[in-house]
Amino acid sequence: MKWNELPSPAHLLDLDILQQNLIVYQAACDAEGKQLWPMMKTHKSLEIAKMQEKAGAQGILCGTIDECVLLWENGFQNIMYAYPPADPKNIETLLRIAKDCRMILRFDSLEAAALVDQAAADAGLRIDYTIIVDIGFHRFGVLPNEVGIFAREMQQFENLRFCGISTHPGQVYGLSDMDEVDPCAKSEQAAMNRAVQSLLEEGFEPEIVGSGSTPTFAGAVRGGKINMFHPGNYVFMDAIQMALGAANERDCALTVSATIISHPQENLYICDAGAKCLGIDQGAHGCSQVNGFGIVKGHPELTVYGLSEEVGKLKAHGPCDLKIGDKIQIIPNHACSAANNTSRYFAVQDGEVIKTIAIEARSNTKV
Repeated sequence: MKWNELPSPAHLLDLDILQQNLIVYQAACDAEGKQLWPMMKTHKSLEIAKMQEKAGAQGILCGTIDECVLLWENGFQNIMYAYPPADPKNIETLLRIAKDCRMILRFDSLEAAALVDQAAADAGLRIDYTIIVDIGFHRFGVLPNEVGIFAREMQQFENLRFCGISTHPGQVYGLSDMDEVDPCAKSEQAAMNRAVQSLLEEGFEPEIVGSGSTPTFAGAVRGGKINMFHPGNYVFMDAIQMALGAANERDCALTVSATIISHPQENLYICDAGAKCLGIDQGAHGCSQVNGFGIVKGHPELTVYGLSEEVGKLKAHGPCDLKIGDKIQIIPNHACSAANNTSRYFAVQDGEVIKTIAIEARSNTKV
């Protein structure tokens, strides 16, 4: 079956592009002697996580407890959870996982650490953790120059084992293009170098110096003290990555297929993919270069200028030969959000649908 023979809307995944993205990022890490622990929140799929592991990823970073459980249930041995756990049931689940594999947690406060330390003591476990470093995003973290002191304070918790530091340069998504992204990557390296120095001054040698975002990856992977990278969006790419200069249209593996269902005005088309397929993200942290709600492949004259829940409005800024019944593919602004709106991908090679890939770790599906 051809992709345009599927009922619309449908989330299409080009396997050749996906595989190429996996190869490129893994090869960059391998060339620099760095570990790749990709962020799973982009795809939330066991099959794609296995593809990443087969390509060379040494562990997986998870954004939800569901993702941690899915990997644990399927034999993954190196799992990291991105955020400080504080909910008792979530802590219980993470400790259950830690009995069978290396489960690495992250902290930026003594209060959250105390909760896990007590639970670990009750369970007879000692849990690995990294300290979250704030390198400019100001969402989580300890300032780079204060990491060593915080590590010293964390020594009070006998059931937690220090293994390094982690961060996410999310501020990059508020920038405009690669001219601004490159300095952000250099700042990412410099801040983590300072954090390592702060640790060394207090007598701590970090095993893990982790960071990562897709836009800054190319600039940050070369040199520096960061030895573990956590890009997520790189598997799919999207319109935001294109706006930042981190990807081209040919790098975007995930699209949403739609049918033109109305043409009420000369420059207005309506398609059957709306906010519940594409998401309403126009740059989670303020990317000013994003225009509309996605990019229509092969139709640069079109802008997805509005979304209802089930339909999208396309404005033509020049001649357009589409007619009612035609199929289009839309590159989402934010592939992570779009992927979370469906339970399966239709895997495509050379225009042919060859299989479906399940998305098993959408919210509240595992715990």
